[in-house]
Amino acid sequence: MNFYRFEQLKSDLLTPNLSTAEGSVIEGKYIYFCSVFKETGTGSEPHYHPNELLIFPLKGKINAVVGRDNRIVEPGTFIHVPAYALHSMKATEDGPLTYLYIKDQTWSVVGVAADEETPEKALSVEEVNDLYEKGKIEDRKNTGVNNSSRSAAIIEGLNNSYYPILDKLDAPATSAPRTIRIEGERMAFEFFELPKGHDDLQYTSGHEKFIYLLTGYLDVVINGNKKTMEMGDVVHMEKGATVKISSEIDDLVRYVAVESQPFLEERIDEK
Repeated sequence: MNFYRFEQLKSDLLTPNLSTAEGSVIEGKYIYFCSVFKETGTGSEPHYHPNELLIFPLKGKINAVVGRDNRIVEPGTFIHVPAYALHSMKATEDGPLTYLYIKDQTWSVVGVAADEETPEKALSVEEVNDLYEKGKIEDRKNTGVNNSSRSAAIIEGLNNSYYPILDKLDAPATSAPRTIRIEGERMAFEFFELPKGHDDLQYTSGHEKFIYLLTGYLDVVINGNKKTMEMGDVVHMEKGATVKISSEIDDLVRYVAVESQPFLEERIDEK
């Protein structure tokens, strides 16, 4: 399957002992592509995980911490969380929060508390929820988890993890097309703005890729499967897929994408 909408997918608590995050997960070969929801004023305790994390808010404001850098982040700003970086994401008191949440598959989507050592094996979403419901793991939400010497969490030397891209998601169109690409160690994040739609683009995908449409319409064909994408639609392209992207409507198109990097593909393929 190549085309998705998050509201049509099952939603679960992703790390119920540490976070209020509820989300739907689309699982590729190399990447987890997710949408996360948090109620007003709720969020996660400080935690980390061995995989890289990419975040792009869609609604609401994030009280974000990466390492020691604490900022209020609104839709239009991308957040890059390196592997093992200590972080916390909470919805502000202004309202609920929804954001794109993307992780590489060297670990699961389940986080590790800031004061805990890295487990030998990652828990799946199903496993952590089962343990939580049976009372076999402690509920640590709102307990003020702090870092400890046992933890592998990285706090120092993370530099700037925040990348402003748009003033707001419905900002006026730019005068010319633009593309922004931010390359992490394992995944790349891309933003595309096309003021007058999209010319025909045909290629064979060199990497796994997900696209989330922010504005406008896109005609997408993946290995012969065709769909006219609307706002909120997701498309998944496997590595090696035949891809055609176009827009017959001469209107603004904006979308974000994530792509696997060679380093990640090598690590997964070696397993």
